[in-house]
Amino acid sequence: MRGGPVPYGKERVRRARYAVAAVFCVHGAVAGSFATRIPWIQDHTGASPGQLGLALAFPALGASLAMPLASAIGHRLGARTALRALLALWTLSLALPSLAPNVYGLCGALFVYGASSGMSDVVMNAQGVEVEDRFGRSIMSSLHGMWSVGALIGSATGTLAAHLGSDARLHHLLAAAALTVLGLVFCQGVLDLRSAPDEEPPPRFALPPRSALVIGAIGFCGVFAEGASLDWSAVYLKDELGASPGAAAASTTAFALTMAVARLVGDRIVDRFGATRTVRAGGLAATAGGALVVAAPHPVAAMAGFGLMGLGVAAVVPLAFAAAARSGPNPSQAIAGVATITYTSGLVAPSLIGGLADLTSLTVSFGVVTVLAFGLVAGAGVLAPGRRARAGGAGPDAAAGGGRGA
Repeated sequence: MRGGPVPYGKERVRRARYAVAAVFCVHGAVAGSFATRIPWIQDHTGASPGQLGLALAFPALGASLAMPLASAIGHRLGARTALRALLALWTLSLALPSLAPNVYGLCGALFVYGASSGMSDVVMNAQGVEVEDRFGRSIMSSLHGMWSVGALIGSATGTLAAHLGSDARLHHLLAAAALTVLGLVFCQGVLDLRSAPDEEPPPRFALPPRSALVIGAIGFCGVFAEGASLDWSAVYLKDELGASPGAAAASTTAFALTMAVARLVGDRIVDRFGATRTVRAGGLAATAGGALVVAAPHPVAAMAGFGLMGLGVAAVVPLAFAAAARSGPNPSQAIAGVATITYTSGLVAPSLIGGLADLTSLTVSFGVVTVLAFGLVAGAGVLAPGRRARAGGAGPDAAAGGGRGA
């Protein structure tokens, strides 16, 4: 959302940066809390790997239909109000999947879960780009690093809950309530950006612009590996390698930990080496991690492989959003377009992994993930900076490559 140049002071922009970072953290905590309890939800609903994969396609469907609405919602309500409302919907939706009595109820719960996640993700990233413009240097990777910190916190809490054998319904109800309160508090500190009176409103349902399609392709590869690892790593260790529930859940924590560390230092790395070289090196690391997962004879080796994949794909999403924001005249619409492609990839990945596992095995499924991870090496050039100067200062382009966040 661009509402014209608003004269925020440096201290106000700095506070907004911390507030947006906290919002990213809350958003990630929801995803991490959900992912670690997928094995419990699978057992509770009696879903087979294929049925679980089908259910995990419904977040993708919900997100795909809802994300193009986010730009219009932000325009109508203003950035802060839209973020507050959509983030609350997302945090509250955490409680729905574990309450589902069967696979059919799980599909409906995950549709709402995906729709609220997708819309809040678009508005959150648009707010991050606006703060980055006013801050004058790259911050998006560290913002997404905070998303990964939140996912780490959520997954660590879920790992402990799984280890103790707690009921995921109680766990998720308590987590949803706490994260909703925190989200509402943190949203108070973001910039209250509003559209200019003479600004033409975006379409109610904004399709991705052409610029988003090319950038989204590389994002698709990275986020496919991310989504598959986040949602299936625990199941992989439990079913393929015989790990205990606690050890299986810890694989998700390892993945989130390496992503968090890589994203928190990502702005410095991208400033030094540029977007293309950063993503190519990450693609090589992710490919090596996928190969380790496929060949792992022991849960510890597979856990290391998932950690290496997290390290490799960490920079892809931040750089895709930064590239989208400078790829055309409407940053919010471009962000929504890239977000739709990449986010849908991350949510479609689990269902495709499950379907392929039913036909073959989870090992073969992660072989496909490894091949897609190698696509990052070949396609990294589309994230190179420089196609559009951004308003509000030097921005990440001036710093050799830009950055992004969740």
